Amino acid sequence: MRDSRIGVFGALGLVLCLLIACAALSGIPAAARAPILLLAPAVGRLTPLLVGPRVRPATPGQGLGAAFLAALPVPPDLCGSPSCSSSPGSLLGPTGAAMAAGALVAGAGGAVVLARRLGGLTGDALGAGVELSELAWLVLGASCAHRDLI
Repeated sequence: MRDSRIGVFGALGLVLCLLIACAALSGIPAAARAPILLLAPAVGRLTPLLVGPRVRPATPGQGLGAAFLAALPVPPDLCGSPSCSSSPGSLLGPTGAAMAAGALVAGAGGAVVLARRLGGLTGDALGAGVELSELAWLVLGASCAHRDLI
């Protein structure tokens, strides 16, 4: 984790993530694209706030992941107001709230699995959770738009 160079698996993961995101975006109608793209970063950035208090850091006191976890308030303040977590529901209706829940479960689950494999939470695991949540949000958005749910 201390090596900043990208390897074969990192490059492959990056390419696959971009291809899946592009495919999902092409499947979203133009009318629904703006709210889905607006909310993708917000949904992704909620993931570390959900995962952080529940998993211990891999190397306490070292690295960006440990610094992030040390700075989290107890209990974590999920965006400071209920409006941040209710935005998907207000912009996309009940389907948006369900999409946000699904994306957060996917991202948090991926971060927890990665943290277990690494022996604790790292900044890379938190970042992977963010990316998984955003990608799941886009795929769920394309799926729900395809079924005329949004």
